[in-house]
Amino acid sequence: MSKVKGATLSATIQPEIEDRGVYELHHETKDDWWEVEALYDLCFAPGREALSSYRLRDDVPPVPELCLVARDADGILAGAIRFWPVRVGAHRAVLLGPIAVHPTRQGEGLGGYLIREGLERAAGAGWSRAMLVGDAPYYGRFAFRRLEDVDMPPPTNPERVLGIALTPGAWDGIKGRVTRDA
Repeated sequence: MSKVKGATLSATIQPEIEDRGVYELHHETKDDWWEVEALYDLCFAPGREALSSYRLRDDVPPVPELCLVARDADGILAGAIRFWPVRVGAHRAVLLGPIAVHPTRQGEGLGGYLIREGLERAAGAGWSRAMLVGDAPYYGRFAFRRLEDVDMPPPTNPERVLGIALTPGAWDGIKGRVTRDA
């Protein structure tokens, strides 16, 4: 049985920084695409698109209302986050990632802000569960927990397959292989 332990979304995802007025958050548009891709290239190692999570994104559009960009007062891209629809067995979930913050903006809490805002919007849009492949100590502060019976395509370290219930009990009993939601 797949379980994600932890508090409910609203009790767990609280702003680290109360006033985020330094950045404006917008939905990512087609005009942002190249700039966002350049940010991901800057922040991630070469070959990032060879990762198994990218196979789940092949030929599947992201969830547009959840893909966000953060820009400063001068319109400079500071961070971006994307979400993709996937299935775990027969159940739908949203896959968080990639997320990146420009190196000159890291340490300001912007990454956490993007994650919290994206998850709140996902819950508001009716998504019950979110998942990602990432570092448990970092994402644990957002209430992500290891998904015991959820299998990402190889090669993925099972210890890095994490999830959060956006509605209570959303991961209870969910198990199986993660596939594209075409």
